[in-house]
Amino acid sequence: MTTQHDAAREQSAKAYWSANLRLMAISLVIWALVSYGFGILLRPMLSGISVGGSDLGLWFATQGSILVFLVLIFFYAWRMNKLDREFGVDED
Repeated sequence: MTTQHDAAREQSAKAYWSANLRLMAISLVIWALVSYGFGILLRPMLSGISVGGSDLGLWFATQGSILVFLVLIFFYAWRMNKLDREFGVDED
């Protein structure tokens, strides 16, 4: 009986870690797309769009990537708290 309980706990831990890794990967892809994609690689395509007196590519490189990074931090914290509650490992 203890073996089944341990196996269920191990499977739950693997599912939790898998969900955590998936969330990190998605967040990193979004951050990389905004930082490197829009700010560097796609900047020539975005140069015709004006935001705050500057082109959109420069805005993403200087301001947009930082703002998106901050949003991703808060989203990650919120989503991890939700995951912690789902898997019963929350601190509350």
